Amino acid sequence: MRVLVTGGGGYVGSVVVAEFVRQGHEVWVVDSLVQGHRDALCGRAELIDGDIGDSQLISGLLRRHSIEAVAHLAAATVVHRSLSEPRLFFEENLIKGLALVHAMLDCGVQRLIFSSTASVFGEPKYVPIDESHPLLPISSYGESKLAFERALAHYHTAYGLRAVMFRYFNAAGALSGIGEDHRPETHAIPAIFKAATGASGPFPIYGTDYATRDGTCIRDYVHVADLANAHLLALERIDHLRFAALNLGSESGISVRELITEAEWVTGLRVPTMDMPRRPGDPSVLVASSALAKERLGWNASRSNPRVILASAWEWFQAHPNGYLK
Repeated sequence: MRVLVTGGGGYVGSVVVAEFVRQGHEVWVVDSLVQGHRDALCGRAELIDGDIGDSQLISGLLRRHSIEAVAHLAAATVVHRSLSEPRLFFEENLIKGLALVHAMLDCGVQRLIFSSTASVFGEPKYVPIDESHPLLPISSYGESKLAFERALAHYHTAYGLRAVMFRYFNAAGALSGIGEDHRPETHAIPAIFKAATGASGPFPIYGTDYATRDGTCIRDYVHVADLANAHLLALERIDHLRFAALNLGSESGISVRELITEAEWVTGLRVPTMDMPRRPGDPSVLVASSALAKERLGWNASRSNPRVILASAWEWFQAHPNGYLK
């Protein structure tokens, strides 16, 4: 299939691109490279440095390359930043997302795979969280993603748009040539490695008084390769699924302190830490039920054991201590 991937230079996007190419799909990537990296991209995918809100650019690409499906991963994603800059998040995640979909519909492209987030659920009413859980985001990030999901539901009904929406839990891990390189680094695992190796100060633990087994947040980490596999399965089955919102997680949770202990085992290094107040917008526990993704896609989080995730991320970190910088 001929596929356009937005945000394909980003962390998850670059792995999705690599998986699509490996399976024989023709791939074009639109990425502004504000957060993404040119060096993360598979060489057989063509990169267009641009903005998904540029309708003329997107329409031209869709028509010129006879695109058959779009995987939309471009987004503003830092949860705590969304609380102080909601305008940015609604602009990037909703307004530009709708511009992308409008260009698709104008060009007759009816297949969309959308990277949503577990943040649409807010503070869990129960765990594990399934797709029937109330949708009550507590951040502008979650609200902007949910608003786009809701728009897609109307577009499906009115225009026949086929869409698979993936509610990611915590993407983590690495492949041999693709890993995490955020600036500033906001994801826990690479930040833990930076603290362990002295590349940064102590690792901050935001909140030590949650109602969890050790007082720190509990999260469900899912290997980035498993996320990419879900996108591939969705691409193959989207005409049958037509419209679906699916959770992607490992179905098990690990606390911040437990994650640090596992990282120390994997690296053989001590991780200095610093207790900090809670951050607004951080739920105490996020653990997925992925039963529906298993049922509808035949998907499994086969690589999402925390120690496997940490080992793959540590291997990449050691090979790329400065990220994608030469």
